[in-house]
Amino acid sequence: MSVKIRLQRHGKKGKPFFHIVVADARAKRDGKFIEKLGTYNPVANPAIIDLNVDSAVKWLNNGAQPSDTARAILSYKGALYKKHLMGGVAKGAFDEAEAEKRFNAWLENKEKQVEDKKSSLSQSKADAKKAALEAEAKVNQARLDAVAKAEADAKAAEEAQLAEAKAAEEAANAPAVEETTEEVVAETTEEPTAEAEGTEEPQA
Repeated sequence: MSVKIRLQRHGKKGKPFFHIVVADARAKRDGKFIEKLGTYNPVANPAIIDLNVDSAVKWLNNGAQPSDTARAILSYKGALYKKHLMGGVAKGAFDEAEAEKRFNAWLENKEKQVEDKKSSLSQSKADAKKAALEAEAKVNQARLDAVAKAEADAKAAEEAQLAEAKAAEEAANAPAVEETTEEVVAETTEEPTAEAEGTEEPQA
């Protein structure tokens, strides 16, 4: 029987979720499968993969052909590497304990890489959030500065208008004061003249 390891789509629109299954390659894609090997969630970053490596290796040794995406997942989780190590054990290149030791070392290195990626993503997310907050603070400060400048300009314009009105009022009052002063001076000048004339008449 021709057997294939492939993905079976689940989840809702825009949020896919896959089952990694072993199915008959000649059968219709009607949801039937022989065995479920694990799950794959590509929405998360990094992607979340849960795989039964031993079962995957068993099916690979039995001749199951993975699809391109399934092959990438099997490689990512170490199923292909473990199959390679089991081939070395079968050829007598090293014993099973050595193969298990090498596979565990590979797993530790892979887990470290995944953790480093998670840390990098978390740091990038934090940096992006910090940059967004700083940009928002700058925008808010610019708005406050613009409001303060507008208020200062309005106050300066109001003070200028008041100064102009005061100057105009002083200019309007100044001629009236001068005219009043001239009238007072004229009246003062006329009174002594009249008195002088009244004094001169008796002598005549």
